[in-house]
Amino acid sequence: MSRTTRILLPLGLAFTFAAACGGSDSASEITPPDTVTSAAASTGINTVSAQQAAATIADAPPGLIVLDVRTPEEFAEGHLQGAVMIDFYSDDFDAQLATLDPDVPYVLYCRSGNRSGQTIPKLEALGFQSVENIDGGVVAWTGAGLPLIR
Repeated sequence: MSRTTRILLPLGLAFTFAAACGGSDSASEITPPDTVTSAAASTGINTVSAQQAAATIADAPPGLIVLDVRTPEEFAEGHLQGAVMIDFYSDDFDAQLATLDPDVPYVLYCRSGNRSGQTIPKLEALGFQSVENIDGGVVAWTGAGLPLIR
């Protein structure tokens, strides 16, 4: 073993040991990279993939409502089976949301995720407990090969 190796090897091992042992023992400080860290996650309002939403719809929990916040024209072009539509652009959108039962589960979507994303804070303010917002909306849904009702 060379002189350089004899010096660097113990130093490398010391740094490796220090790095491995220098962390916290608290598991709560470790956050996996794919964990949702928004306030919405703690209220049961989450953004999910089209495939995850399809699985929820296929094995629907009691009372599930599929909520489409697109326009009537978009809805007529194709929507998720059983969806209820409330036009995001209608003057009474907030009032219509307030008539919904906040204690039943929802799958929420729009065309691309923009309008449904803007709807989430409204639902939070109304006390909704279980909402899955489809990330990417109908665009992601059809991109995943999932069907629309026309």
